[in-house]
Amino acid sequence: MKILLVLGALNGALAVILGAFGAHGLKSRVDESMLAVWSTASEYHFYHALAMLLCGLLARAFGASGMVTAGWVLFAGTLVFSGSLYVLVLSGQKWIGAITPLGGTALIIGWLMLAWSLFKAV
Repeated sequence: MKILLVLGALNGALAVILGAFGAHGLKSRVDESMLAVWSTASEYHFYHALAMLLCGLLARAFGASGMVTAGWVLFAGTLVFSGSLYVLVLSGQKWIGAITPLGGTALIIGWLMLAWSLFKAV
């Protein structure tokens, strides 16, 4: 669970860095619709960095391994969801957006796993 906490914190920092890059570094390079895509990617990246921290802290408090697993699923979902959107904007390859829903599905599963783990632990 320590690695999950560290990854959550590092992902939070990365989300802020990438959000700032999108707001300042991409403004003159991509159109408004692609800036909106980047913004969505960085928002979800940040939310799920916090969720990873939450999973790690809750696992530590309750000793529930399901919460750690949920955190890893959220990490994978963030990597695929936000990562695919970042790549889409930087590359201009629209087809990469086809894998974004797989990341979104993983994010949903991660939240449901966290809910189930909490239900069992509390």
